[in-house]
Amino acid sequence: MPELPEVEVVRRGLTGAVAGRTIARVEVLHDRPVRRHLPGPADFAAQLTGRTFIEPRRRGKYLWLPFDDGDALLAHLGMSGQFRSDESTLVDPPNTRIRFVFTDGEPELRFVDQRMFGGLSLSPGGAELPAEIAHIARDPFDPEFDHDQTVARLRRKRTGVKRALLDQQLISGIGNIYADEALWRAKLHYAKPSDRLTRKAAAGLITEATAVMQAALGEGGTSFDSLYVNVNGSSGYFERALAVYGREGLPCLRCGRPIRREPFMNRSSFRCPHCQPARGLNPGPR
Repeated sequence: MPELPEVEVVRRGLTGAVAGRTIARVEVLHDRPVRRHLPGPADFAAQLTGRTFIEPRRRGKYLWLPFDDGDALLAHLGMSGQFRSDESTLVDPPNTRIRFVFTDGEPELRFVDQRMFGGLSLSPGGAELPAEIAHIARDPFDPEFDHDQTVARLRRKRTGVKRALLDQQLISGIGNIYADEALWRAKLHYAKPSDRLTRKAAAGLITEATAVMQAALGEGGTSFDSLYVNVNGSSGYFERALAVYGREGLPCLRCGRPIRREPFMNRSSFRCPHCQPARGLNPGPR
């Protein structure tokens, strides 16, 4: 699933592609991406026709496209959801599921989703913040993000620190890639109990997570394959700067020891066994 930098790249691309434009027609080419709209695809298309987009918004990994009437189009990108801004004369990208045609002509907007875990839904009254994602915590790029409060909450959680970073109700936007990168920068093992972090260590970890996501945003995000691209079809290049994620067996950029990949929550964690040692992870009750 795209993480904060990738979703922010898409949000910025969508701003130029749809803000201020009015929908003339919606074509639902496959029913599954609008499955959350219970009245069905035809009603989904009818409900959106004639509405005007304003600037798209984001919280963490979650994206929505507000309308000027106070409602919003909530977008779940899932594993492979993409928005593409293309001229109508171009052949649809493979796996195009929904097409938006605008009253001012070109370009069109297409929602593409290979695996179809994502989708679009209408959120009544959701222009400011859709009710469906109101429980999601603010992310570090949010002007109202409270760094000190997040540090305190992190230190109160009784779980491994990587599990805490992935908790979108604690801090949103961080997924597997940037959690591993932040933990490497902070020299922390992913299983270290979060309630045993010093305040300095916890604050440093949040700072490193913010810094690595800011760096990724500057490179257009991380693209390992064609499942994540910007609205113009371009890929991100932060993969070249990753320190640990996806680098099993390669030398640590800090100490030269081989990077290790280990199972974690039905996925993988990457770490340097020297810089992020496992010792002292279960010291017993305090």
